[in-house]
Amino acid sequence: MDTLANLDWSLVQAFLSVAETGSLSAAARALGRSQPTLGRQIRTIEQQLGAELFHRQPRGLELTETGEALLTPARAMREAAGAMALLAAGREERLEGTVRITASVAVSVWHLPMIAAQIREAEPNIALEIVPSDRSSNLLYREADIAIRMYRPTQQDLVTRYLGDTRIGAFAAKSYLDKRGRPRGMQDVAGHVLIGQDRETQLLDGMKGFGLPATRDWFALRTDDVATGWELVRAGCGIGFAQASLARRDPTVEEIDFGTDLLTLPVWLTAHEAMRRTPRVRRVWDLLAEALVPAMELTRSG
Repeated sequence: MDTLANLDWSLVQAFLSVAETGSLSAAARALGRSQPTLGRQIRTIEQQLGAELFHRQPRGLELTETGEALLTPARAMREAAGAMALLAAGREERLEGTVRITASVAVSVWHLPMIAAQIREAEPNIALEIVPSDRSSNLLYREADIAIRMYRPTQQDLVTRYLGDTRIGAFAAKSYLDKRGRPRGMQDVAGHVLIGQDRETQLLDGMKGFGLPATRDWFALRTDDVATGWELVRAGCGIGFAQASLARRDPTVEEIDFGTDLLTLPVWLTAHEAMRRTPRVRRVWDLLAEALVPAMELTRSG
């Protein structure tokens, strides 16, 4: 293991990424490196350690016994490097620099641009990086400084702030409703084309909560990409579901009133506690909290 401690950190990163993704191509995308570069780094670390770390398989790379044994010390190195970066960043006192924000695709596309303009006007020396992603970015490894999430993260060393709940409503293009008629209640849903989720189950769970025997087959059009789903609604393909605060901005669509909310989602701000103490991150955190509540029409439950 002494040999591992003397390795170039970029080689250890390459090893960990390939081990955790299972292929050079996926690891290259995750690290922002080219696939040939990553391949050379894997060969280099194997040469320096004098051991084969991966079995080359038709569908990717599989860890050898030696590779499996090295995962724990390599992850410990990553933890230590992340802790050093967080500690150094947390001691920065300047109200300038870059703050990296990750949020869902919907929030990133339809809410953050206006909010980013407000933040930049208030703090022109703070640069913003926006990462649209529906996956859970790892704040512990500095993939983002602040995350806007529709659930409460539970990782240790994270600071969270509940902002409120955003309402999910049912919407359809006026052109669709003019042709197919307007549902008067839940009982009329079965007679309409529904646009819903593919592998995610939030909508199904919400519909079942109202006593509807909803199944995936109820959705004639299915996608887990919210931007695609919204464009299907706007194109008149059927009735879909979206954040009410977003959908009501579009004059070509109409909200369908079922008399009750199908689903509400909590909105949380999250940051690593060390980064939260950094002046620029703390300032952006406060500005985000102030702007997201009216932009997303958040209400507090309880």
